[in-house]
Amino acid sequence: MQQENVTFTCPVEATLSLIGGKYKPIILWHLIKQPLHYMELQRLISNATPKMLSQQLRDLEKSGMISREVIPEKPPKTIYSLTNFGESIIPVLYSMCDWGTGYLKRLDVLTPCCSLLESKNNCGKQCNLP
Repeated sequence: MQQENVTFTCPVEATLSLIGGKYKPIILWHLIKQPLHYMELQRLISNATPKMLSQQLRDLEKSGMISREVIPEKPPKTIYSLTNFGESIIPVLYSMCDWGTGYLKRLDVLTPCCSLLESKNNCGKQCNLP
């Protein structure tokens, strides 16, 4: 992981410099359980354009949060996975999930993930995560 020589005014700013972005936390969330092919990520994050998804993946790779492996097949497959450093953000993602679940309940909004939460009562388990 090579970070530019930057100065942060607080730890939250430092965290957001790594995971801030429209799809970065979602990408990390989906990679908690297992490595995924690019096309699987694109299917799971269907609102992201291919260009935006690729840029967010490059940023996460550059920051050392994820690793990228190209499988030399015809056609080549690209697999993304969390690095050890990327795994260190998992508790933050679970906290975001817990907070978001409470927020959605306040708004009386039920998402597919939230409907699973009703029976599991644990954010990690709601999407079959460890």
